[in-house]
Amino acid sequence: MEQRRRPRAGRRPGMQVGRVFGVPLYLNASILLLALLIIFLYGELAGQRLQLSPLGGYLVGAGFVVALLGSVLAHELGHALTARHFGIGVRGITLELLGGYTEMDRDAPSPRVDLLVSLAGPAVSAVLGAVAVAATLALPDRTVADQLAFQLAASNVIVALFNILPGLPLDGGRALRAVIWALTRDRHRATEVAGWAGRVLAVATALLVAALYAIDVLSLLALPLTALVALTLWHGAGQSIRMARIARRLPLVDLASLARPVHAVPSGTPLAEAMRQVADAAAGHQAADTTATNQAGDATTRAQPPVALLVTDSAGRPVAVVDPAAAAAVPAARRPWLGVDAVARSIADLPKLSVATDGERVLETVQAHPGAQYVVTAGEDVVGVLHIADLAQLLEPHRKMNT
Repeated sequence: MEQRRRPRAGRRPGMQVGRVFGVPLYLNASILLLALLIIFLYGELAGQRLQLSPLGGYLVGAGFVVALLGSVLAHELGHALTARHFGIGVRGITLELLGGYTEMDRDAPSPRVDLLVSLAGPAVSAVLGAVAVAATLALPDRTVADQLAFQLAASNVIVALFNILPGLPLDGGRALRAVIWALTRDRHRATEVAGWAGRVLAVATALLVAALYAIDVLSLLALPLTALVALTLWHGAGQSIRMARIARRLPLVDLASLARPVHAVPSGTPLAEAMRQVADAAAGHQAADTTATNQAGDATTRAQPPVALLVTDSAGRPVAVVDPAAAAAVPAARRPWLGVDAVARSIADLPKLSVATDGERVLETVQAHPGAQYVVTAGEDVVGVLHIADLAQLLEPHRKMNT
């Protein structure tokens, strides 16, 4: 039951089915698979145990699905309402195959808030589990109500215990991060440590599943789901480690130097001529930078980013940006006969960033509006073009990038 800070690359996480306490609620398509598995597998088991008809068993299974999803929703509302209490905006709750997650618009401002938000979900599950245990003990044995109460008790207790395990992306991992953050005053280091703890948990989960299957505690049918849990833990932990490393480098983002300088050509200019001018402009920028460096007495020459090609209208106003990948894909023999407009994107269709935008805001814009190019402005003027490959190379210098 992790809590994510931002939506995935600006995509909706699923189908919105309503709001709960003002929080948008989404259902992921994978929830249908979970519902079908429970209705048919648990429905047959409940039917046999309670001596019901097949239809009666499936209806009990459907009732368990509703109760289970309600429990997961309550868990996530624990996170969401606690976060909102501390002034953190909540973008939505998504229910999916392995549980759910809550999307927040920013990180917790302090280790204390992070700890409280993280533990709120498991606390709700523990309370629900305790209530269901009490109901199981109070209800007559071998009744529909008793069977549902028992399954809810087991589900909520398992969810509460599993989620407090100390490793990201679990809630216990966030709690561990909060403690390390408080001790070290370094949120990013705390996230990395909790992420590696999550990877250890993923491996331990896989080994435990294999051992339980070997001694016939788990059936072959349970292996795919438990293996999926281990893989999800591994992936989530890896993402946490990656984002911590990226966040550490965000202060290095300076659009004034990272954005590619622009060279403008009129609309209709042959692509071959435009590319020749860009090559000359890039050489000029590199020579100017080398001269300035030598005058400063520094033997190290900083590489300049390539020059971006800007298309202007008859009044000299910028109207489009040439896509370098599309331009490079045009055969050399065609370039003298093809205008730059054919391989350009309208500026109106490209996200815009002020040259003074800091690294955190740049990353938020990129995640909310994914693309290859971003127009960098200073007031009304276009002063550069940020290419996603350049940003990725800065934030993840050891990761192989496609340029």
